[in-house]
Amino acid sequence: MPHRDRTRRRRRAGLALGLAAPTAASAARHAEPTAVRGTIVDASPHVLVVDTGGAEPIRLPLTPTTSIWYGGRSGPHALVPGREAIVRPNADGPGVERVWVDITRVTGVIRARSHRVIEVDQGPHRGTAEVHVPDRVLHRILVRHPRMEPGELMDVICVRSPDGPRAVRPGSSQPAQRLAPPAGDAPAATAVQGTATWFRPDPDAGAARGAAYPAVDPEGRAGGCPDVPPACAPLPYLSQGSELIVHNECTGRSVAVPVIECGCIAARYCDRCVECGTSPRGRIVELTPEAFVDLGGDLDAGCFNARVDLAATAACSRPEER
Repeated sequence: MPHRDRTRRRRRAGLALGLAAPTAASAARHAEPTAVRGTIVDASPHVLVVDTGGAEPIRLPLTPTTSIWYGGRSGPHALVPGREAIVRPNADGPGVERVWVDITRVTGVIRARSHRVIEVDQGPHRGTAEVHVPDRVLHRILVRHPRMEPGELMDVICVRSPDGPRAVRPGSSQPAQRLAPPAGDAPAATAVQGTATWFRPDPDAGAARGAAYPAVDPEGRAGGCPDVPPACAPLPYLSQGSELIVHNECTGRSVAVPVIECGCIAARYCDRCVECGTSPRGRIVELTPEAFVDLGGDLDAGCFNARVDLAATAACSRPEER
């Protein structure tokens, strides 16, 4: 079949779903980008200085209520120059609400295990990673991943270390299990509920705020991966470059993000998020750290209950097709 471009695919998706343009009221609920990610240059009890790659480092005021994470609850001593910081400023005034220091995540299929080192295949976009699981957190990890054997799924929140990612807690509040996908003849939905998680994007992707979507079309130049299992949630095919409207159902915030990667690993998970109630099964989107934090998500929690508005997704794609 001849290749089809992405805008044509988005137009077809919009027509198939019978979608209307988003209202001004829904657009007003979108969260403004606020998260900051960069390398710590300097820190004092009152100010954090972060190099984000811009012309000048950013100075962020710290307050007595600022929460600092470094493998768990920590303090200003964790703000060491050279480490990475992901910062969420206060929403209702000056100052910083939370800082995550050297946080990372490993999600994928276990390839091998040697004592406390787990080799994880993170998919074709992210390569493999060797995760170190310290004895003090092994039991906590085993609660969510009781079978740490080749072929099993794994998802852990980690801290960077000279030896590689060091696991500190599970990335999911439920065991990572694979169930039967939805029926192929299930009706198309205009909104899908499930779990939003976060991932580390390829530095060459060029988007600080973006998403990996578990149902990117593998046909032609849409950007999907071959041999991806159907997602646990009933997601329609989209192309890379499509815009997703993601709602955090715990905070009420929304954000529009482009699809920058195929979420082929997320499609394998049928777990739930229980940050505010219990979400339906299935990971419906993976967000970059900045987008996840903009929506009020806590990186160390690993997920939030989410809704992806597919009607607004297709409608937002229309202006560029004219």
